Amino acid sequence: MKRKKHTSADDDAQIDMTPMLDIVFIMLIFFIVTTTFDNSKGLSANRPPENQNTSEPSKALSIRIDADGTIHMIGRIVDIRRVVANTQTFLAENNTTSAAIQAHEDAEHGVVVDVMDQIKQAGIESVSVLVKKGS
Repeated sequence: MKRKKHTSADDDAQIDMTPMLDIVFIMLIFFIVTTTFDNSKGLSANRPPENQNTSEPSKALSIRIDADGTIHMIGRIVDIRRVVANTQTFLAENNTTSAAIQAHEDAEHGVVVDVMDQIKQAGIESVSVLVKKGS
């Protein structure tokens, strides 16, 4: 009678990795499906409707701010404290709801923000800011 050779315990003891891999893949699929992405970062653009027909273009208030902080408005140099009064004068003469600020890239941001605030105090809600590259 032949005797069977006993194999060592290390050869027979192996861990089956298949169930663990199944669980990992199921968890991965679960997290991919339930993840939501937030796209609210950045500025939102308010665009006019595409089918908007205007028979008469409105004249927008145009303001230019130079690199040294000089404010040009309605063809003349204006002090920062007189922006509200000049804007109200412009609104009395023109029917408009928008203003455009063309600021030099080296102009101080505080001056631009102050001008925007004063324009909104005068009654214009739609303010656009353009940056002019220095030359």
